[in-house]
Amino acid sequence: MSAATTSIQGSRRGKRRGPGLAPYFFVAPFAVAFVLFLLSPLLVAVWSSLFTVKRSGLGFGGTKTSVFVGLSNYQAALQDKQFMSGFGRVLLFGVVQVPLMLGLALLFALLIDSTLVRFKKTAQIVLFIPYAVPAVIAALLWGFLYQPGVSPIVKGLRGIGLDVNFLAPGSVLWSTANITTWCYVGVNMVMIYSALQAIPQDIYEAARIDGASEARIAWSIKIPMIMPTLIVTLFLSIIGTIQLFNEPTVLRTVTSNVSSDFTPLMSIVNTAFAQKNQSLGSAMSVIVALVAFVLSGVINLAQRKWEEKA
Repeated sequence: MSAATTSIQGSRRGKRRGPGLAPYFFVAPFAVAFVLFLLSPLLVAVWSSLFTVKRSGLGFGGTKTSVFVGLSNYQAALQDKQFMSGFGRVLLFGVVQVPLMLGLALLFALLIDSTLVRFKKTAQIVLFIPYAVPAVIAALLWGFLYQPGVSPIVKGLRGIGLDVNFLAPGSVLWSTANITTWCYVGVNMVMIYSALQAIPQDIYEAARIDGASEARIAWSIKIPMIMPTLIVTLFLSIIGTIQLFNEPTVLRTVTSNVSSDFTPLMSIVNTAFAQKNQSLGSAMSVIVALVAFVLSGVINLAQRKWEEKA
């Protein structure tokens, strides 16, 4: 009797153990990568932004000491006209480019998902190919197409009486927007199209029986049901806009109308490495991270409210 009781208690203890270490084993790679490549650099940047380097002496015999300055670097960053101008350009860039890019991605996804397009796989591949091209290579390609002396596009426009300079001070920002739109429409289209494929086809058939057109189905059924995916693509696009760096940096090699402080990230690189002021560069990095964090919170809040309404 005691042996049976012992076995029952042992089986109960085994049931109470739970999953053990298995979940931690699967989560560990992400946790390690998060700490090493995101959290640790951010903490180092915050710590570095609170100090500044004071140099004393002349020539090779000088000494460098770190001095605690509190929030002085943040004050200097917010008073830096070039850095704040970069934020203004990125804001204007995002207000125009992000809706245009997501609008095109949504339009292409709806067209491919409809009965109007026959070769759906081919259309997806053609639209996705630009995303497979590295951003630097794409910027080099478009930089060649923008240069007035060698561009076939500029020569063709001049042939019909249009004198266009894509690298002029007033148009270089939109030339950059064209590159990013060309690169990222395809991947956003794939995300939206995947969400459309998850919608039950019975809903479409019922709507067609009721006499709804393809445009009506898209507006009243498809778009509302994929709204969470649209919010995710909006979130990724806004974060990408804040991190705009590759395209204007490459265009800077072909035109003088792109300065070293054209975007916030370019300003950070210029301050930290060209000017060798890593403390101020760290403060700028923390400011950019805070802006991205606030925007992420706003988008997350909007997504939750949409889900509650739905």
